Amino acid sequence: MAALASLATLVGAGASIYGNVRQAQQQNTLNKAQVQIAQQQEAARQQALLAQQQQDAQQRALTLSKTIATTRARLAASGVAPDGGSAGALTAGLTQEAAAAQNADDATLRARLAQGRISLLNPDGTFSALLQSGRTFGFASRSLLD
Repeated sequence: MAALASLATLVGAGASIYGNVRQAQQQNTLNKAQVQIAQQQEAARQQALLAQQQQDAQQRALTLSKTIATTRARLAASGVAPDGGSAGALTAGLTQEAAAAQNADDATLRARLAQGRISLLNPDGTFSALLQSGRTFGFASRSLLD
C-alpha cells in the first residue's frame, strides 16, 4: 500500500510538472503573439510619424521658398539688389531659421520614435514555470522520503 502511495505521489508530481511546462509553453506562445501585434502597431505608428514629418518638412520648404521669393521681389521693387548686402543677410537669416526649425522637428521625431520601442526584457514566464515545477518535484520527493 505504501508503494502505491509513493507511485501516486510520483505520478501526481509528474502530471503537475507537465501541466506547469505546458502552461508555460502556452503563455510563451501568447506572449509572442502579443509582442508581434505590438510590433505591428509600433511600425504603423512610426510610419504615421514619418509621413507627418515629411509633410511638415515639405510645407516648411514651400513656405520658405514663398517667403524668400516675396522678400526678394519687394527688395527688388524698392531698388535694393536682392542678393547683396542686407537683402542677402535677410534671406540667409530666413533660411537659417527654417533649418533650425527643421532640426528641432527632427529631434522631436527621434524622441517620438524612440518612445514606443518594446523592451527585449519583457518576461515570458518560462523561468517561473521551471521554478514552480522544481518546487512541485521537491514536495513530491519530500513526501516520498517521509
